[in-house]
Amino acid sequence: MYAIVEISGKQYKVAEKDRLYVPLQQADANKTLSFDRVLLVSNSDKVTVGRPTVAGAVVKAKVVEHVKADKVLVFRKKRRKRYKVKRGHRQPYTQIEVSSIKTK
Repeated sequence: MYAIVEISGKQYKVAEKDRLYVPLQQADANKTLSFDRVLLVSNSDKVTVGRPTVAGAVVKAKVVEHVKADKVLVFRKKRRKRYKVKRGHRQPYTQIEVSSIKTK
């Protein structure tokens, strides 16, 4: 069984016991989150597509930890002008583990 769920404007294919990185969620570690924007649910024999979401479907996940992605360096330079700027950025993510996919 798997589902397509929308989390923070992005779509993810999830199954039970999957671990994935999603944009930062406002929840502490070991807390449970529920996502009700389920766009598709597939059992072994039946596929349910939502219009735009599947009614009554909920994906529950546990927050494992909050992490940051690898550093992205931004370097700008204008030649012959003595202008150089070097900046770095690390995007925050939340690692979640899907515990259950429930349908109506």
